[in-house]
Amino acid sequence: MTRPSWLPPDQTETRKFPVVGERAPSPNAPSPEVWTLTLTGAGRPPQVISYSDLTNGHEQHLTMDVHCVTRWSHREMRFIGRPLSELIGPGGAFEAAPSVTYLRFLADSARGHDTGLPLEVALAKTWLVWATPEGLLSTEHGGPLRTVTLGRYFYKSLKFLRAIELLETPRLGYWEREHGYHEVGEPFAGDQRFVTGSVRPEVVQRFVKSVDFSPYWGRTLSGLALQGFNPATRLLGAVSLKNCRLDGAKLSGVDLSGANLSLSHFDGAELQGSTLRGADLEGTFLAGADLRGADLRRTLLNGAELWNEQSSARVEGAEFAGSTGLLESQLDWLRSQPVASLP
Repeated sequence: MTRPSWLPPDQTETRKFPVVGERAPSPNAPSPEVWTLTLTGAGRPPQVISYSDLTNGHEQHLTMDVHCVTRWSHREMRFIGRPLSELIGPGGAFEAAPSVTYLRFLADSARGHDTGLPLEVALAKTWLVWATPEGLLSTEHGGPLRTVTLGRYFYKSLKFLRAIELLETPRLGYWEREHGYHEVGEPFAGDQRFVTGSVRPEVVQRFVKSVDFSPYWGRTLSGLALQGFNPATRLLGAVSLKNCRLDGAKLSGVDLSGANLSLSHFDGAELQGSTLRGADLEGTFLAGADLRGADLRRTLLNGAELWNEQSSARVEGAEFAGSTGLLESQLDWLRSQPVASLP
């Protein structure tokens, strides 16, 4: 099958708008009626813009292809908002000083979410968005105010936008800082999902030989070569192994409840009877894995791949009740399989 020219490598088309990342702003976030955007930096006092001043009379329509790092793409999504360049830059409300090279976008976020872009990229490609043709943005999709940036993976866009900081030097954002995501994130520029090679070999060896994985819970390890991994204990728990090669891993009966295995590869992995309940499997390659009798209830499956034209997972007796995000083609295939429960 010929890949459409608009679809980047390793991406799957969907007509959904999957919910990714945080579902809501911080508990103390203001209501949309009193939401504000603060512009800071550039050697000037902060400037606060009300939601109504930002949006009223400034509605413009944007059509863009959205590409999520978890391997789903939505063609020609439509948003309503305005270009960031109307606020920052020549003629804007907050002109950048010549020394400014970078913009940092800050969310009203319980985990301190932020992202950043070079100034010239942000002014050319970023929009402030508050609606779609169907209505105001829902909270789970970033309302009342978010950014979208053309030509970048969607993690370079930001929900719940509260502030923009003008900087003289770059600063890594949340996903780059905490999870090793690529600082640029161009979908068509080769593999710019992760920066790999940051984990020292001795750390990898300690992990492989561990008999107690609890020290790794909540700590992200990305890009590890763990082919054939056969842990000494069946309790791995909430480990975070993102973008790892776990092909051929011996994980039958392993408890991976709450683990983050997003974007990892499990071709030929043995996962019979394993517990993956509540795990993050977004963008995970499971085609070719043996999932017979596995518990995948309440898993996150945005962009996950259970089958492709070359191979498919074995899912007899597997449970998927309460799991969310499986793309259309994957769900159609799963419905034809003898699973114990469907999403």
